[in-house]
Amino acid sequence: MKKLLSAAIAVCGIFILSSFNEEPAAKVIRYVNYSIFGKDYAKTPIYDSRLKGHVYYIVSGHGGPDPGAMYEKDGNWLCEDEYAYDVSLRLARNLITHGAKVYMITRDENDGIRDSEILSPDKDETIWGGEGMPLNQKARLKQRTDAINALYHENKAKGYEVHRTIVTHVDSRYEDHKVDVFFYHNPNSESGKSLATSMLSNVKSKYDEHQKGRGYSGVVKSRNLWMLRETIPTTVYIELGNISNSFDQRRLLIPNNRQAIANWLAEGVLNEK
Repeated sequence: MKKLLSAAIAVCGIFILSSFNEEPAAKVIRYVNYSIFGKDYAKTPIYDSRLKGHVYYIVSGHGGPDPGAMYEKDGNWLCEDEYAYDVSLRLARNLITHGAKVYMITRDENDGIRDSEILSPDKDETIWGGEGMPLNQKARLKQRTDAINALYHENKAKGYEVHRTIVTHVDSRYEDHKVDVFFYHNPNSESGKSLATSMLSNVKSKYDEHQKGRGYSGVVKSRNLWMLRETIPTTVYIELGNISNSFDQRRLLIPNNRQAIANWLAEGVLNEK
């Protein structure tokens, strides 16, 4: 079966992480359309029910009036919110293919998954339900946790027992500082630590398999961040890379790399004990 397969190929000395191969149509249980993924990806295959009964609340960082970390490259602005959102969409779609119920808490109804290196920034992102995002950071974070917590209570009342929030961000540091994907969890959440560890272990194993000798410096740490502290469901906070570093930019700009990272994260979710 060609499920959750990934590989790394070298192109002109740059490692490109190839995306998972979708299974042949005969092995698809059914297709469901989700317009949030955009016209090229709206038709979403359902392969199995491994995540049936699971609810995932996906939150990409910043958005609306706040683009997050920014870096100018060849006359184009690379903005954290656009790249975190694209990876988040790809991750959400992967989870749905295994029967999960998924909410995109931060949303851009007209972007969808984009297969281009430069993701043009805009400020029209909204929160689940269609409300605009406030400029004030604390108000914006509270808006997100309120939305997640309300959905959590609603879904719990319907009998859903497994709830997970996944938050994605892109770091910004000195240009010469490479950053591997790393993870935060609530200091008091063993389930958060377990999920983060599973995701990290899978990403590390993929690099070890496909880029032998590369090494991997990603870590799992606890932090008392708002999104980790105020969200009721188990929450993992992911930093995808340093937008200012040319090496990390390959992970973010190349569409296949964004897809591969989303795939590896999804596989880490599936492997959680």
